[in-house]
Amino acid sequence: MTEATTQVPDDVRPNRAMMERDRASASMGLIVERDDPGHAVVSMRVRDDMTNGFHITHGGFVFALADTAFAIACNEDDRVTVAAGADISFLKSTVSGQTLTATAVRRSRVGRSGIYDVTVVDEQGDAVAEFRGRSRTTSQTF
Repeated sequence: MTEATTQVPDDVRPNRAMMERDRASASMGLIVERDDPGHAVVSMRVRDDMTNGFHITHGGFVFALADTAFAIACNEDDRVTVAAGADISFLKSTVSGQTLTATAVRRSRVGRSGIYDVTVVDEQGDAVAEFRGRSRTTSQTF
């Protein structure tokens, strides 16, 4: 993996040019585990520099992990889809060295609007956060 790209397996959909250019996700070491229309799985190992003053994972990194899974799930075709909004509930704290996995699932897609739920779990399968993203599909293509 280079600094400018995330790890994307060969069997991931070809329109992942978005992820190949995603420097923020690359800097976090995100790994795309699954990429299907309306469904994505992304993992991240928590590093020391991702913790806050209480030595727990900074919520912004958990949000960014969930947001990346959401972005992959809602970009189902060659039309650019962006976030219209998102909410997150933090359920359990984690620490450096743990691996978090975000699973995004499409709940509804009507016209240009979509709703996607993302569950973030730790390596034990315990829920760390629940995220709901609202998407808007643009007229721009990849």
